[in-house]
Amino acid sequence: MGSRLTAEQSDFAAAVRDFARRECGTREQRAALTQDGREPHNPKIYGMLAELGWLGVCLPEEYGGAGGGLGDACVFLEETSYGMVPAGGFVTTVITAKAYEGFGSERQRREVLGGVARGSVLAIAMSEPGAGSDVGALRCRAERRPDGGWLVDGQKTWISNAHIADSILLVARTGADKHRGLTMFHVPADTPGVEIRGIETMGGREVNDVFFTGVRLPADAVVGEVDAGWRQLMAGLNHERLFLAANMLGLARRAFDDAVAYVGEREQFGRPVGSFQALRHRVADLATEIECTRLLVREVAADCDAEPDRLFPREASMAKLKATETAKRVALECMQMMGGYGYATEYGMERHLRSAVVSTVYGGTSEIQRDIIGRSYGL
Repeated sequence: MGSRLTAEQSDFAAAVRDFARRECGTREQRAALTQDGREPHNPKIYGMLAELGWLGVCLPEEYGGAGGGLGDACVFLEETSYGMVPAGGFVTTVITAKAYEGFGSERQRREVLGGVARGSVLAIAMSEPGAGSDVGALRCRAERRPDGGWLVDGQKTWISNAHIADSILLVARTGADKHRGLTMFHVPADTPGVEIRGIETMGGREVNDVFFTGVRLPADAVVGEVDAGWRQLMAGLNHERLFLAANMLGLARRAFDDAVAYVGEREQFGRPVGSFQALRHRVADLATEIECTRLLVREVAADCDAEPDRLFPREASMAKLKATETAKRVALECMQMMGGYGYATEYGMERHLRSAVVSTVYGGTSEIQRDIIGRSYGL
C-alpha cells in the first residue's frame, strides 16, 4: 500500500466524510451534539457509526468486526477527526480492543470485541498519581484470594472515557518486580467498589480519576498472563501511538483547511490577507508539514499491516511525535493567521488548539517519544 490509500480505503474515507458533513457539518449541529464543546462523545452519533459497521473496522470478522487492518482504522480516525465527529470514545476503545484481541481469552474476545462492534466504549487504566510516563512504578495492587479470584485496591488517574465506558482494562501490580509484576484485568465499569470521578480540563469531560476499593474480580478476569502485563503493554504501544497519530493528522488537516478558507476571504488593505507573502509562505510551510505527516503515518500503518507479528517501536513513536507536534504547530499558527477570529469560539480554531496541545502529552509525551527514538539508535 505504501503511503497511498487503496481504492477501498479511498471509498471508505469518502463515506466517512459524507457522514460527517451530513450529521455534524455545521457549527450549530456540533454545538447541539457536544453541549457547546463540553462533551466530545455523543452516544447517538456513536450508535449510528456502529450501525454502519465502522466501529469494528479493524476487528476480526468472527467477533463482529469488518476484518480490516490498522491502515483502515487510521483512515477512519483521520476522517472522523477531520470531520469533527463527536465520537471521542473511539480512540481509547480501539486501542484497548486490540489488547483484548491479542491477549484475551476466547470468552473475553467474544464479549468485548463483539460489544465494541455494537457500540460499546472501552477504557484502559494505567496512569496513577505517582506513575505516568514511568508505568512500571504503578502501585494499584491486585492480591490473589484463596478462591483463586482477585482483590483490587488503588487509584488510577487521567483515564480517558472511563465515565462512558462499559468496561475498563486495568493494569495492576501483582508481583514485586517493577516490570514483570504487572497484570491486565477485565473490569466491568459497574463492578462494586469502582468509583469514577471526572477531571475538568480545557477539552471538557474527557479524563477521570478511577478508584478501586476492595474490588473483587473472578479468576478469569485476567487478560493474558499473570505478571506479563508489561510485555503485553509494550506490544500494544504500536497501535496506541499510530492511532493517536492518525487522529491528530485529521485535526491538523481540519485546522489548516479552516484557516485557508478564512484568509482566502478576509480582506484587509483592499485584498485577501492570504495573498500577502507572509501568510502565503506560512500556508506553504504548514501544507508541507501536514503532507510529510500524512506520508509517515500511512507508511507506518502499511508496515504494521504487512508484518503484524513485528513491533515497530521507533516508527510508531516517530509517527506519534510528528503528528502531535505538527497538529499543535498548525493549530497555533492558524489561530495567528485568523487574528481575533481565531480566538473566538464561533470559528472553532480555539477548539482545535485545545485538542492539539494535550495530544503532545497523552499516550506518551513528546519527550518520551524522542527518548524511545534516540535509544533505538543505541544512544
